[in-house]
Amino acid sequence: MSNEPNNHSAGCRSVAVVILNWNGSALLQRFLPSVIAHTLPTGARIIVADNGSTDDSLELLKRDFPQVEVMAFDRNYGFAEGYNRAIEAIDTTYTVLLNSDVATPEGWLQPLVRFMETHSDAGGCQPKILSAADPSVFEYAGAAGGYLDRNGYPYCRGRVFSTIEADRGQYDDTAEVMWASGAALMVRRKAYLDAGGLDKIFFAHMEEIDLCWRMRLKGWKVYAVGNSSVYHLGGGSLPASNPKKTYLNFRNNLLMLHRNLPDRVRRKRLLLRRLLDTVAWLRYVAAMQWADAAAIVRAHRDYRKMKSGLTDINRTGSDLLRATPEAKKNVLTAYYLRGKHTFRSIIQS
Repeated sequence: MSNEPNNHSAGCRSVAVVILNWNGSALLQRFLPSVIAHTLPTGARIIVADNGSTDDSLELLKRDFPQVEVMAFDRNYGFAEGYNRAIEAIDTTYTVLLNSDVATPEGWLQPLVRFMETHSDAGGCQPKILSAADPSVFEYAGAAGGYLDRNGYPYCRGRVFSTIEADRGQYDDTAEVMWASGAALMVRRKAYLDAGGLDKIFFAHMEEIDLCWRMRLKGWKVYAVGNSSVYHLGGGSLPASNPKKTYLNFRNNLLMLHRNLPDRVRRKRLLLRRLLDTVAWLRYVAAMQWADAAAIVRAHRDYRKMKSGLTDINRTGSDLLRATPEAKKNVLTAYYLRGKHTFRSIIQS
């Protein structure tokens, strides 16, 4: 998209691309050059927010990437609080939360900026997220934009549970979604702060889904912009088979539902989730995956302890798990009982 008029680049001057780093020197060396090459010419800022790294990240940035701004924190504040601190300190209209393991091609940023500037209701958006290891397929974390089904299970255009689609242009359109991936998430700073930012109670996993849900409850919309793409390595923190990931996914899903479901339906829906999670526990027991089974038990135990620490509880607002056709689907039934393994096959059914 290098032939776009300069007025699109002018809009990028109101953008800061923020990469949160903690002891990620190797990832910075590998991925930051593409971000610099295809972002700085647009006029956008690139800021590495360093979470108290103890490796050579800061020395590397000073020596090899002097054109990048550095915001050095005194310690590791985690994903959510690290980004919250950075966005509060950066006075730009838009901020892109970009993982340190994301490569950006030429022309990735301009479509996102142009979309946000022409859609004043947009609180956030994401590009298509493709795999850095195999760019012909979507990446697990967010693919082409995400939804929650009627029971609160996340699924994406391009990825349903463990089934990942090849990118054949089927999601090159722009679509309103329930949530956008934190791997490459452009937010309107006003909407981000209005929703309270990311919640550090989640630690990792689903914090961006919770953020998007809260933004939508406040009247903002979230989109996937199909004419922009990035390439995400993914899987660097916890592999899908790690019981800690099982624990975080189950616990954080419960916390997210507790906060964002309105009072009138919360108890009933969470009771149903408890039954469905019991089925998942039985499947792990039957497969003798004892660590994952134990992780589900811990997730429910800790959810009960932690739910009182949630803020901004939805008392009388909208029930977004019944608001759209995507939210009315039962993805578990469609995927496991009816053999519908792609987003479109589920929606069309």
